[in-house]
Order: sequence, then structure tokens, then C-alpha cells
Amino acid sequence: MRSSHLTSSEREFLELISITAFANPFSDTRSERYLKISGAPKNAPPHEIFQTVSTKVHAFMNDILKAGKANIQNLSGKDRQTMTNAHLFDIFHQFMPKMDQLIEKQIKTRDASCSAPFAPQVLSAMKERGLTAKDALRYFAMFYQLRRAYYFIDCSLVGRADSMKHFRLSLWNNVFTHDMHLYNEHLWNRMEDFSTLLLGETGTGKGAAATAIGRSGFIPFDDKNNCFEESFTRSFIPINLSQFPESLIESELFGHKKGSFTGAIEAHEGVFSRCSPHGAIFLDEIGDVSIPVQIKLLQVLQERSFSPVGSHESRRFHGRVIAASNRSIDKLRHKNLFRHDFFYRLCSDVITVPPLRQRISEEPMELEDLTSVTISRILGDSASEQHANLTQMVIKIINRDLKQDYAWPGNVRELEQCIRKILLTNNCKENSKPVTTDLRSTIAGNIDSGTYRAQDLLIDYCRLLYNRHGTYEEVARRTDLDRRTVRKYVVQQ
Repeated sequence: MRSSHLTSSEREFLELISITAFANPFSDTRSERYLKISGAPKNAPPHEIFQTVSTKVHAFMNDILKAGKANIQNLSGKDRQTMTNAHLFDIFHQFMPKMDQLIEKQIKTRDASCSAPFAPQVLSAMKERGLTAKDALRYFAMFYQLRRAYYFIDCSLVGRADSMKHFRLSLWNNVFTHDMHLYNEHLWNRMEDFSTLLLGETGTGKGAAATAIGRSGFIPFDDKNNCFEESFTRSFIPINLSQFPESLIESELFGHKKGSFTGAIEAHEGVFSRCSPHGAIFLDEIGDVSIPVQIKLLQVLQERSFSPVGSHESRRFHGRVIAASNRSIDKLRHKNLFRHDFFYRLCSDVITVPPLRQRISEEPMELEDLTSVTISRILGDSASEQHANLTQMVIKIINRDLKQDYAWPGNVRELEQCIRKILLTNNCKENSKPVTTDLRSTIAGNIDSGTYRAQDLLIDYCRLLYNRHGTYEEVARRTDLDRRTVRKYVVQQ
């Protein structure tokens, strides 16, 4: 065994690289290990620490390769696994910029899978260090999965508040489990059995979280065509269940056969048919669906099979299910509006998205960070100095026009629109539709006179809340009504 030629310091450094390789990148543990590898001070900028780690590990691995100590075929047991992990860590970091470029290219290209011109170099590097061709292909696919997960979680869900740090850590664990060794050995091709339920108020970012999970699944690499078997943009299919009338939800989910109902002039493929084995379906507003639809969804989750409307053909569903709701699932279950067995099939992992007011209370700079990110998205590639000036201008107007403890009922979505309003009008005083004195007076007067019908009281109360908060979702959350019912009441004259 050539491993016996390793010095004690070499072995110790290899073990440090190995345990760092599988640590959650959003955890304090990963940060601490990066500091230890780099030898940098705690206050060093993160990008400098990362660059030092990448350079130091690459130089170290090259030295032991040249010394003939690093081919994993000459090792066994723990030494073999430790050396493998160290090699993977090194190769991953060397090709990370190219993977980022591929991710950005794929986002622009969308459904057609892009070629990966650097793939032969990655696969060759793995084989030179003793990995089999089969293992090299799987690890390369996992490299791309790891980088996608970090890219979408880190870029889409910014924030330095403790609740956001925990949220990002939870999303990473949702993709790779709490133990990367467990995922690598047993679950990398079995994650379709694990459903996810995202909970949180309207506008908090549940859709962005679902997208990060859904675009981060394992997709095999096709070395003959030098591309991944599927584009990650195609593998994720979102559907907002609240936007469809009850009569059409089943068709949108499961598809329908031509002539199965009035208006079905041709066959339709539902989202479960369109989802690939490497993909995920996002069922937004799951708390709004009726009991009959819940029963049919339960069958899909339990048996992984479904039939289009008007057909007896049984089809297989291979993807993963992600669901979300801004309503209290516990309250819905208590009122028998959400089946207990359906909940238990959805709750492999329940993740709550923190509201903006909580994030700001934990970290006052959260508002400025989100404002800066939003402005950067609006301005694209403009100079960073211009971003900073605009950010300070927007924050100044928010502080001027909104009270200090403003609750941001629309959360991040409301903040984004507030920023756009400021850029357009230089104020955000009327970011929400004002509550009219006449409506409040009408409600109070009718209550005092004892002339209110219960239905009219409910309609006026929904309109009052909508005028105050600006979204049907928030009114539904506060009244425990279905979103479609709220909308009907609000638009009713």
C-alpha cells in the first residue's frame, strides 16, 4: 500500500479535506473548516478564503500525485475513501467556474441541453487518479448537481439574518440530506420518494425556494453526446393550483383524453405526464385544493401512478413533489379541509420560509441587502457604485415614507414593488391601496343598526382587508377563506 508512504502531516491534511468535502456549504462547520485549511484570519473576505483553499489544496494534491502516493487503486478501506474525497474536492474546485458558466448558458438556452466542453477534462482527471469510468460519470453529474444547488440557493435567497441562514441550510439538506455520505452511497437516485412542504406567508419566497430544490436534482451525464441527459430548466414544472377553477384542476394535473368532457376537443398532457424521471413538480397553493383532488394526489404520492381524466390508462410518475401553502395547514386539518393522510405523505420535510419582518428584526441590514439585490436585478450589468448610490436613495425614502416598525405584510414581493415605485415616483407613501373611511363607516354603521346580513358583512370585511393588504392571499390567510372565494367577494359589486 503506497498510503504507508504518507507522512502524518499529509494524512492529517487529507482527512481535513475529506471531511470538508461533504459539509453543508451554508453551515458554520464548512466555514470553520475552510478557515482551518486556508490558515486565514476569521475576518478575511470569503472570496479570499475560498481562493486560498482552492490553490492550497490543488498544490498539495499535485505534490502527492507526483510522489506516486495518490492513486486510489493502490489504497483500500478508509484510506481509499479519504483519498477519493480529497481528489473530488480538488477537481470540483478547479472546474467550478466552468460549471457556473454552463449553468448560466443553460438558463439562457432553456430546454435544449447544452454541451459541456470541459467534461472530457474532468472525466480524464478523475480516471488519472484511479476512479473507474462509471464512477467518474456519476461524480461529474453530482458535481454539476452540487454547483446548481449552491447557485440557486445562494443567488435566489439572500439575507444575513439567522433565520435566512438556517433556511438556506435546510434547503441544501432537502436536496442532499443532512449527511452527504448517506446521499452519495444510497439516495442520489432515490429522492423522488421524499416530498417537501414549504410553508410561509405570501411573498416570502416559497416559489424561489421550490425552484432551487426543483432545479437541483441529479441529472445523469451523457458522455456520448457530451451533455447532460436533460436541461434543469425543463426538469422543474411549477403550477399554481389557485388559478384554476375546480373543474379544470384535475385536467391540469393529470391531463385528459380527447372528448372526456365538454370542451375537450383534443388530448391534453398534464404536469404529471410532462415531468421527467429527473424532475420535480411544484404544487403551489396546495391548501386551496378540494378533498377529491387531495385524494387523487394522495394516490400519486402513494402508488406513483395516475390516470388522465376520461381514461383508464395508468401512467407512472417518477419525479419529486414539492408543495407550498400560505395558509395554516394545521388549521385546515383541524377543520377537516386538509386530509391527515395527505399531509403525512407531503411532510417528509416541512420548511417554513421566514417573513420579512422577522428577518429585519433579527438583522436591520437585511432591508438594505434585499434592496441592493433587487436594484442589481433591475439594472443588470450597471456599475456597482451606481447600485450603491441608488440603494442608499431607496432606503432613505423607505425610512421617510414608512413607519419604523412597518410590518411588510406582502413580504419580499411587496418590498420589490416598493422599490420599483420609488424608482418611478420617488415615494412609497401609498404602496398599498388606502383603506377608505366610507367602507369602515359602512361596516360600523350596519353593525350598530343591526341590519347586516352575515354574507354582506363577510363581503365588506374581505374588501376592507384587501384594500389594506393588497393581495387575495393575505386576505385568505387572515380569514381562513379559500382564495377564490375571497376574490369573488372582493370583485363583487
